[in-house]
Amino acid sequence: MTVQDSVSAETRKGRSPDAVAAPDLSAEGLSAPGAIVRRHDRDRYQTALFAPSDRREALFALYAFNYEVARVREAVTTPMLGQIRLQWWREIIDAAYAEAPARRHEIVQPLVVAIGQFGLSRAPFDRIIDTRERDLADTPPADFAALVDYAEGTSSTVIHLALEALGAAEPAKVASARDVGIAYAFAGLLRAMPFHAASGRSYIPEDVAARVGLDPATYARRRDTPALRSAAAEIAEAAAWHLTAGRQRRGQIPRRAGAALLPAVIADRFLVRLKRAGFNPFAPELARPDPLQIWRLAAAALRNRF
Repeated sequence: MTVQDSVSAETRKGRSPDAVAAPDLSAEGLSAPGAIVRRHDRDRYQTALFAPSDRREALFALYAFNYEVARVREAVTTPMLGQIRLQWWREIIDAAYAEAPARRHEIVQPLVVAIGQFGLSRAPFDRIIDTRERDLADTPPADFAALVDYAEGTSSTVIHLALEALGAAEPAKVASARDVGIAYAFAGLLRAMPFHAASGRSYIPEDVAARVGLDPATYARRRDTPALRSAAAEIAEAAAWHLTAGRQRRGQIPRRAGAALLPAVIADRFLVRLKRAGFNPFAPELARPDPLQIWRLAAAALRNRF
């Protein structure tokens, strides 16, 4: 049975297909933001497919914006160029909330439409851009509180905006967004650790690295050590705690908003795989994408769980 077959089955039971899952869109049928997200952000693309069809383009625009600011560090050769690019996005957001004409750009115009159509809050956009400035420096977070703040600024904010686009941004739901966002960010940082180590970056808090005795040179060579596993296990444990906290409120999440919180399913599955690898984030098997991810998301969406 395909995802679309599952949707049809739900329709026969009297449930709204838009609230459960979406058609399997081909690349040719996607908007520009949708194509960007499909190509560069597999996780969020797949979660967006389970949003109501009339809100999906807003999610694609939001996730494409997030991809553009997230990749600034890799797209520039100097921190100053990164600052310039982030400033360009600040001006875009300024113009959007000043109701100035949108610049002709494949992401900007749909994003401005989404902001106006669904009344998206400005503060999360500002925080996303401000937090991404930290990527331009190679300094690790000083402590776990700094890592949590980074996760909130780069991930929880995106889920908050997605909930707004889906018409479900009440306080309890935003609280779930915070915890799920932190968990998904922590899992993502663990998953990206081989890439970050190869490029001379680390998101392991300095106090954690010092406590477990992590050697920076060994980390940069992507070598598996007990200290590395201890640091990864500590971050994974924190991610699992935030997942549990976020899921305690899932009974308050309406079906129409479930897609925004589906990253919890992805984070949970990666944490399981990491544990099986002995908390070695450099384990080769972790680099392979989960071939059953879309099915796990479909099952969660059909049950209105995350």
